[in-house]
Amino acid sequence: MKITGAQVFEARGTFVNRDLYMDGGMLTDRDCGGEVINAEGCYAIPGLTDVHFHGAVGHDFSDGDADGLAAIAEYELSRGVTQICPAGMTLLPEDLEKMCVVAAEHRKAEKPGASLCGIHLEGPFLSVAKKGAQNGDWIQRPDVALLRKLEEVSGGLVKLVSIAPEVEGAMDFIREVSGEVRISIAHTTADYDTAMAAFAAGASHVTHLFNAMPAFTHRAPGVVGAAFDTPDCRVELICDGIHIHPSVVRSVFKLFGADRVVLVSDTMRAAGMADGDYSLGGQPVIKKGKYATLADGTLAGSVTDLMDCMRTAVSFGIPLADAVRAAAVNPARAIGIYSRCGSLESGKWANVVLLNKDLSIRNVIFKGEVIA
Repeated sequence: MKITGAQVFEARGTFVNRDLYMDGGMLTDRDCGGEVINAEGCYAIPGLTDVHFHGAVGHDFSDGDADGLAAIAEYELSRGVTQICPAGMTLLPEDLEKMCVVAAEHRKAEKPGASLCGIHLEGPFLSVAKKGAQNGDWIQRPDVALLRKLEEVSGGLVKLVSIAPEVEGAMDFIREVSGEVRISIAHTTADYDTAMAAFAAGASHVTHLFNAMPAFTHRAPGVVGAAFDTPDCRVELICDGIHIHPSVVRSVFKLFGADRVVLVSDTMRAAGMADGDYSLGGQPVIKKGKYATLADGTLAGSVTDLMDCMRTAVSFGIPLADAVRAAAVNPARAIGIYSRCGSLESGKWANVVLLNKDLSIRNVIFKGEVIA
């Protein structure tokens, strides 16, 4: 297959007019014949990677349901998200284990839909004081044995582990496992010094920056300031127009640079569904428009998929190339899959999204096949 006429995203953060060649589901640097797609007037970008979302179309990854995970993967692929690293909520250990087993079986079966490339454990090692929509009854101390059990039953899919570094045992946990998984600061009351100690111990990621953590102020910069002062730290940003003000989105890209921002959706099961009553981590959630909240008004994730989050970032003034980098390149690097995807280079999976000039999806190409 060949795509011609498109403005093709380059990993260095530019667009160039060049042809894209595919052979056997992989990108290549030579014309192998076959179908030709005229993409004149379109952008060609890598398929996106979402490293923090919970579910969609009525299903949640935490349910540990095989059919639900399959439906989620197919929905994400239809939205131009070709790689997924779904997040589990704070659950009981046996439910976390079930969730990981289902993920391993899904991966082994090579089911249709976006490629399941990892698992993000957003809990249970969090702060009760900043639990947000997590179930506080199931929060527990960091447990290396539990993590390694989940790594085992998932077949090594656990890539990200969120943790509140101030809780008892957290620093020892970070030091012991940071060479095995990426540690992300999350749902925390940590001040600047505690966060810096966590980064020194091996943490290198921040879950949904600004949300469920102390504010960034001039005398108490907290996790946000510590992340800025740690050059190898990447920060997640929920850019749904609800969680973060447009000015803050622009500020984060200026402060951290486009290489360190990871756009995430944080979608829950109500994404792609009508307004109504749903659940998240065993707690009731109300969806109304772009809002998903608990009964007390606490934000309970998002209902905006990652492609729409990328478009929203652009509408806030973020250059398209920077937004693509934050939604495709950086998340793939964060979970260690950039050698296979995340850019349109020869030798990588032929996962390509063609966008019209208004950034609506024209085509999704997955491993060399047009699926939408």
